[in-house]
Amino acid sequence: MARLPSAERRRQLTEAAIRAMARDGVPRTTTRSIAAEAGVSLSVFHYCFDSKQELIESVITTITEHYVTLVKEAIRPRDTLEETIRAGFQAYWDHVRAHPDEHMLTYELTQYALRQPGFEHLARRQYELYAETYADLIDQLRQTMGLRLRVPAPTLARYLAAMTDGLTLNHLVLGDEGAWKDILDTVITHVAGLVREA
Repeated sequence: MARLPSAERRRQLTEAAIRAMARDGVPRTTTRSIAAEAGVSLSVFHYCFDSKQELIESVITTITEHYVTLVKEAIRPRDTLEETIRAGFQAYWDHVRAHPDEHMLTYELTQYALRQPGFEHLARRQYELYAETYADLIDQLRQTMGLRLRVPAPTLARYLAAMTDGLTLNHLVLGDEGAWKDILDTVITHVAGLVREA
């Protein structure tokens, strides 16, 4: 087995945990099954992670990074504000449709953290991370497009996090592909109304 830098090994184990948890569910995923998924010994897992809390926080952060990277690349100034907003939402939505198990896992992680004594802060951190992510995206658009917000940036960030959270869960439950174009059109129009170009 090749020796990898600690950070790279942690990432390997985190990605293995995401695959195992998405396939088997959070409660049924063990450190042993994660190590097997990553192709490493159990001792390597325990060298990289001190606790299950630390692993779950790494999983939450990494899943968020998966789609945030795509959205950040997609959000660049277009001909209109609506087209710019649409590009970001479309990148996110394409990720939801391509990786539904990964997004379902985010909800399972929230419930798991809320029900495990001592893990509650991980659920809070998960949703704080969503709001921070939107705040970064809003700031990116403010700088590149000179946008002026009609509502405070933290309020808009939490609103966008709550709205996409609800949309994602609705899609995972109902799966009605035909309805989502109209829903996204409505959301994009509404969000564009909350900001304006300078």
